[in-house]
Amino acid sequence: MKILILSQYFPPETGAPQNRLYNLAEKLTALGAEVEILTAFPNYPNYEKFPEHRGKIYLKEKGESGLEIHRSYIYVSKNKSIFSRLINYFSFTISSFFIGVFKLGKFDLIICESPPLFLGISAVFLKWIKGSQLVFNVSDLWPESAIKLGLVKNKMIIALTTRLEEWIYSNSTKISGQTQGIVRDIAKRFPAKNIFWLRNGVDPKEIESKLDSSNWRKNNGFEDEDLLFYFGGLLGYAQGLDCIIHAAAKLKEYQNIKFVIVGEGPEKEMLINLAKDMGTENVYFFNGVTKNEVLNIIRSIDVAIVPLRKLDLFLGAIPSKIFEILYLKKPILLGVEGEAKELFIDNAKAGLAFEPDNSNELVEKIKFIAGNRDKIISMGKNGHDYVCEKFDRSEIANSFFVFLKKE
Repeated sequence: MKILILSQYFPPETGAPQNRLYNLAEKLTALGAEVEILTAFPNYPNYEKFPEHRGKIYLKEKGESGLEIHRSYIYVSKNKSIFSRLINYFSFTISSFFIGVFKLGKFDLIICESPPLFLGISAVFLKWIKGSQLVFNVSDLWPESAIKLGLVKNKMIIALTTRLEEWIYSNSTKISGQTQGIVRDIAKRFPAKNIFWLRNGVDPKEIESKLDSSNWRKNNGFEDEDLLFYFGGLLGYAQGLDCIIHAAAKLKEYQNIKFVIVGEGPEKEMLINLAKDMGTENVYFFNGVTKNEVLNIIRSIDVAIVPLRKLDLFLGAIPSKIFEILYLKKPILLGVEGEAKELFIDNAKAGLAFEPDNSNELVEKIKFIAGNRDKIISMGKNGHDYVCEKFDRSEIANSFFVFLKKE
């Protein structure tokens, strides 16, 4: 089976979709599929192309594991306006179509990653021209997410993008969704479609191969008796990280409770200034690091905080960082309601939940852990066992491959 994975985002970019798709491509290859990638020139999250890629329209390269990767033109700008973002999306939508037509052969199957929703236009036309089947993989419901975040308010644009969404789904041979909530939503609107829950997960061999003998805690001046609460990832508005700063301010008298924030993002400067204004000397900011370094940091901390804003939009969200954190036997303080809480707190018993944006409730959970350190070990083991049993990426890929081969 020849498979083309079409995605705007792919390594060497860092991020959840990039890592997930790369791992999926490797797993499908191991199962006997011939997999190629059609993606954009890397630029995320800094929205800046590598110097060697500037001015190029097309590039064919080999990935580390031998994957054949085709990269096509994308307009990149640090301007965050809706207009600039739309040019970014449509530039790759158009270039991927022409590269797909003139540079690539035929495929039995095209797997298209969304968002951006607009890439589905290229996928549908390539499906028709190449005589392929199309699997539309939905990681986030658009335009619903953009509407709930207030990014799109124009009624005409909402109507047009809703029509586009319906057109893409109707022209997809099969559909997959990253969460059960996404799957249920699409199944309700398109009951005749064959839909698969392509959940995220862990790859134990990959994680173990990236761990080393370094001691991040000791190397950065933290003591064994310190209780380290960690957040790592994008420092953006949706994460609601000011809740952590407010919680830290209310815990100043606890000298051994410390907060570690690792990453980059548009809210970083605001968070640093907020921490200074509130006199929170128990908050430590670190620059963004590589995937390997992230895993070694997680291994050195005690508890991970995984928050999102209190928005209905996030009721079905499952932050991808959860899986590696739990595999490494670290419990989570989860500030996400809905599906994530049901899976990892109610079912797995892998941590404690607090109401999103509620710093007082977060403080209560932190105090409980500080007084019951034995719970860190038991909840960490629960999480590790749960993700290994329910979210092993090899087993997920095997099931997905069976789904792809079904008529």
